[in-house]
Amino acid sequence: MTGAEIVLKALKDNGVEHIFGYPGGAVLPIYDEIFQQDDIQHILVRHEQGAGHAAEGYARSTGKVGVMLVTSGPGATNAVTPLQDALMDSVPLVCLSGQVPTSLIGSDAFQECDTVGITRPCTKHNWLVKDVNDLAHVIHEAFRIAQSGRPGPVVVDIPKDVQFATGFYEPPSEHLTQQSYQPKVQGNLNSIRAAIELMATARRPIFYTGGGVVNSGPEASKLLRELVELTNFPITSTLMGLGCYPASGSNWLGMLGMHGSYEANMAMHDCDVMVCVGARFDDRITGRLNAFSPNSKKIHIDIDPSSINKNVRVDVPITGDVGHVLEDMVRLWRALPKKPEKAQTQDWWTSIQRWRARNSFAYAPSNDVIMPQYALQRLYEFSKGRDTYITTEVGQHQMWAAQFFGFEQPNRWMTSGGLGTMGYGLPAALGVQVAHPDALVIDIAGDASIQMCIQEMSTAIQYGLPVKIFILNNQYMGMVRQWQQLLHGNRLSNSYTEAMPDFVKLAEAYGAVGLRCEKPGELDDKIQEMIEVKKPVIFDCRVANLANCFPMIPSGKAHNEMLLPDEATDEAVANAIDAKGRQLV
Repeated sequence: MTGAEIVLKALKDNGVEHIFGYPGGAVLPIYDEIFQQDDIQHILVRHEQGAGHAAEGYARSTGKVGVMLVTSGPGATNAVTPLQDALMDSVPLVCLSGQVPTSLIGSDAFQECDTVGITRPCTKHNWLVKDVNDLAHVIHEAFRIAQSGRPGPVVVDIPKDVQFATGFYEPPSEHLTQQSYQPKVQGNLNSIRAAIELMATARRPIFYTGGGVVNSGPEASKLLRELVELTNFPITSTLMGLGCYPASGSNWLGMLGMHGSYEANMAMHDCDVMVCVGARFDDRITGRLNAFSPNSKKIHIDIDPSSINKNVRVDVPITGDVGHVLEDMVRLWRALPKKPEKAQTQDWWTSIQRWRARNSFAYAPSNDVIMPQYALQRLYEFSKGRDTYITTEVGQHQMWAAQFFGFEQPNRWMTSGGLGTMGYGLPAALGVQVAHPDALVIDIAGDASIQMCIQEMSTAIQYGLPVKIFILNNQYMGMVRQWQQLLHGNRLSNSYTEAMPDFVKLAEAYGAVGLRCEKPGELDDKIQEMIEVKKPVIFDCRVANLANCFPMIPSGKAHNEMLLPDEATDEAVANAIDAKGRQLV
């Protein structure tokens, strides 16, 4: 087989049905093979960053590996952002990149770059394949590494002469795995027993869960729900873990962290036993480290040993796959000779109910202007009962979506958590829609973020992907403006956008449907219209310009130093002026 034929055969044998890519000279042999087969559908994006985020959305909504294909030089460098995004959010991604012929490597040839060197810090592993007979083995190993252990992105860099060369194909069943990478999936039983003993003595316990539960698969979410029911512990989640426990569950405290709920953050601060399941103690969660949950014993379950004791010292470390460890925990909890009495945590639940009574997501309603929180509440109501998947861009709208959407299942929420990549939402929505053609896929966007990868509207039209882009248009880079207002003396430097496009006309220019809503009374009818349209839609929802996202833990503060909506200074808002000295209302 030629190297290009080997690539397509290896993708097919690894279960690939869709790839997202953009052609160029260094990958033309592979594209020629794509043209001559029908087993794998290629989705042509408009920018390599879009290919990566689309593959991420595909992977996160299915649990499969996302695949992207890019050419050499700028094709590979444009892939760096989604690769780093996937690395930080543990998304399984295989990036196939073209490279100049081996004889030209190092000569500064046209569209040459050191792809392996550039992507080494933003991948789990990468390869430069110089021998066509190694190609099949490397691709099989790339898929194994991408999806095993802590999932993440890998790169296979393939010179053009290797794609033309002929060699032998090695099926996945015959290739030998890399012995230096054998992730540990079973947790140490003695450590799990120690965790159960600690949990059984807790008076102020909490489950702190993250994206590792989602990545472990649906069975892990079922086991987590079972353990919560058995223990009656309260549970919170990071941004990446939303949906692993149902938002309608009685033990749910909401998301925690910088813009998390009051009850979740206060419970994290005051707990005496914290069970961290598949999360990594990110700075947006911990706040000031030396004030983070100061009086608690900490249990940390993670498949990545490098994440344990990295940011926060823990008392019971458990390295292993979340699903396997939770299975053992459920079994050992059931086998306890004496279950803890309900009275043991009664005072704790009383405190939690008191914190819950303070509505930390409150906002001032209006009959004249659409409040962004209200817009998302209405969108959530209309999405209920449907096969709905939500993606987001990054900013205030992202946090409001996490606050006001209630996710009942995992794999329904696609957002850029660790890297915070503006432009993620639209291409991610395309990847989700490709994987779930009959689902309602909504990208909740900001007017600034959506313009980062707006060209992917053309991809949506070409492939008939009816994604809905719901823009909370406040004319600002909202989160930047909020930080400038609260932390930089209202000096709103370059956060206001004067040359905003007409999003309705922009949608129509692409061949999509454009809708605009400016009054609260029109919102329901317009949302219904958006959902019923069988084409891509850009919904321009004009919202209050200066609404802030609360609660908020200011940088460098502890969980119990949250800034709540009723504590925000009205004076700061009233005195806000733009870069040209005009009053903002």
